[in-house]
Amino acid sequence: GLNALPRGRLRGLYVAGAPLDPTLKAMIEQEFGQPLLNAYGITECAPGISGVRADAPRADCSVGTILPGIEVRLMGRDGAPTPNGEVGELHVRGPNVMRGYYRAPEATAAAIDRDGWFNTGDLARFEGEALFIVGRTKELIIRSGFNVYPAEVEAVLNAHPSVVQSAVVGRAVHANEEVVAYVQLLPGSAATIEELMAHASRYLTAYKRPSEIVVLEALPAASTGKILKHRLAATAAAGKQQPTSLTA
Repeated sequence: GLNALPRGRLRGLYVAGAPLDPTLKAMIEQEFGQPLLNAYGITECAPGISGVRADAPRADCSVGTILPGIEVRLMGRDGAPTPNGEVGELHVRGPNVMRGYYRAPEATAAAIDRDGWFNTGDLARFEGEALFIVGRTKELIIRSGFNVYPAEVEAVLNAHPSVVQSAVVGRAVHANEEVVAYVQLLPGSAATIEELMAHASRYLTAYKRPSEIVVLEALPAASTGKILKHRLAATAAAGKQQPTSLTA
């Protein structure tokens, strides 16, 4: 556990590469007595785009301010700039942006427009100069006309004391989408699906609540620890459960 880790001369804590869960952030900060500084980047952008500065730590899960020399804009589905404070798709331009994908001109043209703007495929919003990543465009769930960002639902599930981590995906159903949540529980936990559903209902409005919660012994992950959501999405779409799962 974390309590076994020697603190030594630790001077800074930094995180990037995946959405930062607020429950995990609070736990790490309490344990080490240091602010956890969140940052954002993407491989095609060399990779840094923004970061929380050490002299201006944040209590929320913002990925900080844009790095010098980089331009950003938020665009709506209609191709127009997103109004201030609203969610849009993040586009980046600057000397950090790649020249293109190797021997893949079509993929390059799809990612970078004529003016040099690279589409990150991430949905974001600003609060002042602070950038917040709310999810991937392709992972956005549209339920009964409302946008559901998986990270928001995951944050609620992860706040349950029995949940280690969770992953939320969308599943097409009757010309609509429903929310399906996969959760990993602490070993030996006796938490039930009904308990997790009730917890989600307390903190989420109706359209954001999972239609189904599936408990797995472990969520599929890459070697970096990043959850492989495409596998879970395929499982949800097929309507099948893994042998280690329990369903309501």
